[in-house]
Amino acid sequence: MAKGVRSGLPTVAVVGRPNVGKSSLVNRVLGRRAAIVQENPGVTRDRQHFVADWAGREFEIIDTGGLEPGAAGLDQRVVEQAQVAIESADVIVLVVDGVAGPNQDDMLVAETLRRADKPVVLAVNKVDDPRDEPLAASFYRLGVGEPIALSALHGRGSGDFLEAVVRELPEARGDSVDAFASVAIVGRPNVGKSSILNALVREPRSIVDSTAGTTRDPVDSYLDVDDGRRLRIVDTAGMRRQLRIDDPVEYFSLLRARQTLDRVDAVVLVIDVAEGVTGHDQRLAQEVVEHGRACVIAVNKWDLVPAEPTDRKRFDVSIGDKLRFLPWATLVRTSALTGRGVDKIVPALLKAVESHRTRLSTARVNRLIQQAQERRPHPRVAGGAARILYGVQADIGPPRFVMFSTGRLESGYLRYLERRLREEEPFQGSPIVIDTRRRSRSPVKG
Repeated sequence: MAKGVRSGLPTVAVVGRPNVGKSSLVNRVLGRRAAIVQENPGVTRDRQHFVADWAGREFEIIDTGGLEPGAAGLDQRVVEQAQVAIESADVIVLVVDGVAGPNQDDMLVAETLRRADKPVVLAVNKVDDPRDEPLAASFYRLGVGEPIALSALHGRGSGDFLEAVVRELPEARGDSVDAFASVAIVGRPNVGKSSILNALVREPRSIVDSTAGTTRDPVDSYLDVDDGRRLRIVDTAGMRRQLRIDDPVEYFSLLRARQTLDRVDAVVLVIDVAEGVTGHDQRLAQEVVEHGRACVIAVNKWDLVPAEPTDRKRFDVSIGDKLRFLPWATLVRTSALTGRGVDKIVPALLKAVESHRTRLSTARVNRLIQQAQERRPHPRVAGGAARILYGVQADIGPPRFVMFSTGRLESGYLRYLERRLREEEPFQGSPIVIDTRRRSRSPVKG
């Protein structure tokens, strides 16, 4: 079952027409640029969850796409996401444009909120000048309470606004359970990342549409697994090659997706089997390696592959060859459309995270090194023979080993050592790193 950012916290949904400054207000509350802000309407599509606090009260704030009466197609799905946020929230913040004044769409949104029968805080945004504050009075006609004039851009009135929000918050429910690990879902645009997320959490958490680039912000969802632990799952914007990005919103989405790799334990790399592994997929896989993240490869749309065993074998060989620098990653064949194979993703992730955090004792590491060198000594280099004196595991996430040797170790020999380590402990789904340090055989003289 999917959960919010942190279970037990009261929730505040920020809603309103497109381009009234909802994301700017969320950023003002958070004190950082967490939500993408751009002058074009409709930048926010999925609902975004963040943890905020004011005057010692923590709450979950939900940024939503624009509520646009009569919307169709993708816009209608944006509206549906906003309505889900309204239904799940304890308090609703209605953001309106103080400069434009109330219009018919504001009236329709307000009518929707009155039917929801929940506390509403009316935020009249874009009142940048104190002399314009009387403009807020015109919003009394919406019938959802006292208008609070503010400027999300400059911060004017934000304190009064937050005081009003905190007054409406119910008490925290006290059933907070933090996630034990975080996972990012990455891939090219339109390969089925959001569909896989929705299939995992069993609800329409992310907007799914045939238009490439539908997801722009990373979307956090929480998934409770059978042993009582919780996974945080982040659906990221489709990662295009940077040189092909002309839209500034899409450019910042790419940066956010890459930043996401810095703060997760594992990655689900989604590949579209209908297109095969592209050069762009290979570059994304390389970024996963460079970030040192555990990885599960979800080969999506497997239902489109011909049923003949020879055809399926050909696909497997092609994928393995093109992603040969990820031999340790777990491969799962999925179809988000039919649900096939999706249930295998979470067990593979749990194993990958476990491997990512595995630590071997120094005695065990040195026993493996000794056995490896006895089986295959390092080749002689420039008339001398390099030998590993001892080794230690210096870190986890990913597991990092340091080998202290009498000379430079060749890359081929390091790959051999990695194979020997994985024979003892597979580190399934996780990379391992081997660093080297040169040490003299001679004892240090006092």
